[in-house]
Amino acid sequence: MSNPTAHPRIAVVGVSALFPGSTSSEGFWSDILAAKDLLSDTPPTHWLPEDYYDPDPSAPDKTYAKRGGFLPNIDFDALHWGVPPSIIEATDTSQLLALIVAEQVLRDAANGQFETMDRSRISCILGVTSGQELLGTMVSRLQKPIWQKSLREHGLAEADVEAVCQRIADHYVPWQESSFPGLLGNVVAGRIANRLDLGGTNCVTDAACASTFSALSMAVRELYMGDSDLVITGGVDTLNDIFMFMCFSKTPALSMSGDCRPFSDQADGTMLGEGLGMVALKRLDDAERDGDRVYAVLSGVGSSSDGRSKSVYAPVSEGQAKALRRAYKNADFSAATVELIEAHGTGTKAGDAAEFGGLSLVFGDAVERPWCALGSVKSQVGHTKAAAGAAGLFKVVMALHHKVLPPTIKVERPNPKLGIEESAFYLNTEARPWIRGSDHPRRAGVSSFGFGGSNFHLALEEYQGSSPRPGRLRSLPVELVAISGADGAAVAAEALSLAQKSSAPGALQAIAWQCAQDFDPIAGARLALVAEDEADLASKLERLAAVIAKAPEVPFVHPDGSAFGLGAHDGDIAFIFPGQGSQYVAMGADLAMAFDRARGPWDRAADLDFGGGARIDQIVYPAPRFSDEERAADEATLRQTQWAQPAIGATSLSMLAMLDALGVRPAALAGHSFGEITALYAAGVLSERSLLEVARRRGELMAAASELPGAMSAVSAPVAKTRELLKKSGRDDVVIANHNAPNQVVISGTAIGIDAVEELLGSEDIGFKRLDVATAFHSPVVAASEAPFAEFLADISFADAETPVWSGESASPYEA
Repeated sequence: MSNPTAHPRIAVVGVSALFPGSTSSEGFWSDILAAKDLLSDTPPTHWLPEDYYDPDPSAPDKTYAKRGGFLPNIDFDALHWGVPPSIIEATDTSQLLALIVAEQVLRDAANGQFETMDRSRISCILGVTSGQELLGTMVSRLQKPIWQKSLREHGLAEADVEAVCQRIADHYVPWQESSFPGLLGNVVAGRIANRLDLGGTNCVTDAACASTFSALSMAVRELYMGDSDLVITGGVDTLNDIFMFMCFSKTPALSMSGDCRPFSDQADGTMLGEGLGMVALKRLDDAERDGDRVYAVLSGVGSSSDGRSKSVYAPVSEGQAKALRRAYKNADFSAATVELIEAHGTGTKAGDAAEFGGLSLVFGDAVERPWCALGSVKSQVGHTKAAAGAAGLFKVVMALHHKVLPPTIKVERPNPKLGIEESAFYLNTEARPWIRGSDHPRRAGVSSFGFGGSNFHLALEEYQGSSPRPGRLRSLPVELVAISGADGAAVAAEALSLAQKSSAPGALQAIAWQCAQDFDPIAGARLALVAEDEADLASKLERLAAVIAKAPEVPFVHPDGSAFGLGAHDGDIAFIFPGQGSQYVAMGADLAMAFDRARGPWDRAADLDFGGGARIDQIVYPAPRFSDEERAADEATLRQTQWAQPAIGATSLSMLAMLDALGVRPAALAGHSFGEITALYAAGVLSERSLLEVARRRGELMAAASELPGAMSAVSAPVAKTRELLKKSGRDDVVIANHNAPNQVVISGTAIGIDAVEELLGSEDIGFKRLDVATAFHSPVVAASEAPFAEFLADISFADAETPVWSGESASPYEA
């Protein structure tokens, strides 16, 4: 039943992020997907471990942690921002970096209309804790009377007292007119409104580590009430100084081992991080009316307080559960439809246990299998305090936008005390395609909790409306760089030119994108290579340019896979599709995560009910496992004929969709065994749905027909010699199944028969290899499946082939 008090849904129309390891949204999303550990030793720009570090947690005025997540160096253009250089040192870092991130999110939301957009009803509401780094500096400078008193008590002469005090004071920023606004947390938002000329509300909220979502809660109310038309909201925290380390050390909440491992059996505390993240929010109806690009939809916000409890800072499961229930009530959908939870996930034992308890109160136990991925970005960047919610929100918005379940790292084994195996959740420790049928959109939740019992939870959905979606952020693990030119000399010159431009951060993605726009597939000369990063790109371009320059008229394929070609293409293209035995867990995952077209067939397959209590994608992309035994069980399930065949079919469909998008179309089609069915689909004979239904039924019937254990073996011998050996063996339960090559034949039959023939092959010194298959295909072992399969096919519609399909049996095209 719909919620009669539901608020209007909110569109996320802009994003920006500045966190450890990157300087852009693209970089941060790439780091998340690549499962990078972005924690590092404390840099000297923050504090020196020799001054403050002691492994003894009880050591006074010392911290037992010396690692964390730290922002890279960022260039600040004072002239661009109209900030006089003379006041830079009297302005907190958070205020300056927030200007950069705010402009990025507003430009993203403006979609090219930044200079002309109406800013009179744009607000800026951010989560910023009250204490900023500069505050500590200015307060420290005021300790001069204490310095003087101590030095005098030590017996120093007055002149020496004054000289020493002045030397100490010189280490701190002097007080000036700009100091007061420069150290205030609320001026983080105020300076943004001032410099970007925003006419709506500007303020900050402080809910400790839940500050981002307390600000977002206020931001959506601005939109609910109609007081703002667009709100910039998020979290800002650049406070990783020794004061903050000391606060968390003496609580104590920091990891003794120097790492952050949410929900792991090795979790022993959190690590501190810093960062800035913002989103631009708009009422969804307004965003669609204005044709804005929509990343995701914020459907519900829930908040609560823990009430009376044993401690003001101890987390309470029931209090957190209240926030979750309120969020899903406001969103008007059930937690049972949520497939991703980005937890607060600090990595502290008490915090993780309380949070998991609260989640379990709302989600309940797994009915058949866990359905909801659980994780925390703190495993990668640490606890970014006031910006913690911003980091988690960015991760979830990008997950919904790209249809990817992002990883949580550093979990080798879940904390057994949580009982996660019996819950609705599984720890998602690797990036996986987020496959979803058409019954409801992808849905996710994000939690953020703060000292004092502040609890917040957000309920989000993927956007499925008529407004345009923003482009995907480039986050591929590798990039294809293709160069064309009139001749080899031109290609070599262009390669060398690009090598000289490839040192800047992000150059690989920029060069790959530009080359894709400029590439001419019919040019006289063409070079293609794959690079992992900027250094790899520069090295390959320089090496290949030198090779081509020496012999510009000699095409080649380099051992690293790079290829140089000349002249027109020669010959037609044929597609050959794989058969059973080619399957493996996670096949096609990278493609499905990187391209919507490649994921499409998997989403459509998720709507098919094959029975067995699972969908195809859940068999191919199972939840991450934590033991070799579990991983082997997943491989064994996928090897079962009833799953392997539709799984291979869906993977081939995914690849075909990409080839079609690229305009690569075959002149002929063929398939290996089961692959002939996929070839018939590619020729237009079968529909996509029919292909998968045929694959499933064929697999079921073959599995049911295999009364005796079957096996297959690849023999390294000519077909005539293999026939001779089979006759010599005297086995009538083993046959030649495949004649793959002049010197490779596959035999198939009962397991007992294959054992006997392999023994004979060994005695004859003929090589063979047992194949990892579910049964003895192409043999009498599965013959009982023929009649019921023919009966099933009688109800399948077959169209005329649009492209010739070559039969593996006759080596000629199929007749109509």
